[in-house]
Amino acid sequence: MRKFDTKVQYLKYKVLREVARFAWNDTLAENITNIPKIIVPGKVPTMRCCVFKEHAILNERVKIAMGGDKSNPNVIEVIEIACDECPAAGYEVTASCRGCLAHRCEDVCKRGAISFDHNHVAHIDKNKCVSCGMCAKACPYTAIINHTRPCQNACKINAISINEDGAAAIDNEKCISCGACVYMCPFGAISDKSFIVDIIDMIKKSEGNSKYRVYAVVAPSISSQFSYAKLGQVITGLRKLGFHAVVEAALGADMVAYSESREIMEKGFLTSSCCPGFVSYVKSAFPQLAEHISHNPSPMVAVAQYIKETDPTAKVVFIGPCTAKKMEIQLEKVKPYIDSAMTFEELQAMFDSRDLDITTMDEDVLENASMYGRLFARSGGVTDAAVQAAKEQNLDFEIKPCVCDGIAECKMALLKKSKGVLDANFIEGMACEGGCIGGAGCLTHGPKEKALVDKYGHEAFEKSITDALVNIGKA
Repeated sequence: MRKFDTKVQYLKYKVLREVARFAWNDTLAENITNIPKIIVPGKVPTMRCCVFKEHAILNERVKIAMGGDKSNPNVIEVIEIACDECPAAGYEVTASCRGCLAHRCEDVCKRGAISFDHNHVAHIDKNKCVSCGMCAKACPYTAIINHTRPCQNACKINAISINEDGAAAIDNEKCISCGACVYMCPFGAISDKSFIVDIIDMIKKSEGNSKYRVYAVVAPSISSQFSYAKLGQVITGLRKLGFHAVVEAALGADMVAYSESREIMEKGFLTSSCCPGFVSYVKSAFPQLAEHISHNPSPMVAVAQYIKETDPTAKVVFIGPCTAKKMEIQLEKVKPYIDSAMTFEELQAMFDSRDLDITTMDEDVLENASMYGRLFARSGGVTDAAVQAAKEQNLDFEIKPCVCDGIAECKMALLKKSKGVLDANFIEGMACEGGCIGGAGCLTHGPKEKALVDKYGHEAFEKSITDALVNIGKA
């Protein structure tokens, strides 16, 4: 069974695996330049025009795997040397142009960007074209098309442009670090920074050290990943890596749902706060609605607060599908509770860097959260949990939700609310399509993920949110 969707993910994983392998052995510094040669040995290129360029790009991947450009506050970075294979963006005339006499494309172009050769075939002057698209609409043969790069298509908030060197450029003021561009780039020219070296160092220093213990907080979407093994074996693998304990972020989701349902009733209108990409988008694109963002922390933060209250020596590492979580942990209000974060891609690299075959391990269990907390992993789960929490608390209030599956739907809902035409008192915003199961840091993406999360939810021992919270003294 394949562990990854694409070969780009596999390449990224191999770099992370080798960086982690040397980090465990304290030999990373002297082997940084050797990693590209390990991945692409010999003199024959496997992916690029020549092995020299291939190694140069791999060197950049190694840097990102070790934390990336410290001067760039964004966790999403562009490897410019790898971003040179996409066609130039913009409108182009294709071979479908018939050299017609009507010249409608010329008539509608207000910039004079269209000319014709001796065969009456149209040509577009890129220096004059402003990409208005009027020529494409006017052409009766649909002979003019708009080339947009995969990263630009993936970014629904228009945070990506093309710089003067022809490489993708990210506007950090607009970017919400959702990682959609990371997953969709066919050349892996956009990547998320990794803190895997810091996490390994944290684990190593905790071994035999009574000063602190490292806890892994796993997102409920883990139930849709590592499909080649059993979830209980993944949990055992985490302990083998050196984590003291593994706790469900879904327990934090139970806490959030319980509190959030009351907050909706008290304030009359609310947007969810569990997705950092969505929260960032509201603040940057719809600042007039920012006051309506739930004041509850994300489930990750809520459960980390609980862990550190219970064990003051704890250090907490979040493991999930989300690149935006790597931005969230840098917020001043979050830093005291979360010490680092990594994706499922990085966790796979960590397992293999220690040659851990989790398929051969015994199964451990997760018994922390309710069914509803676990359903936070997919679109609609936050709403289901909020409605259930209101019911369990006998709140005399009807939650009228608007469930947004992906940032494009979030944009539309927020726009309608800002215009006063959305009949809803709760907007559930998920930046990734499908919810967290569609996160850029997932190993696999597909229709089966939702079914796996629902199955995981129904397997929860605690069927009510209240029971889950009573067990930990939070209700």
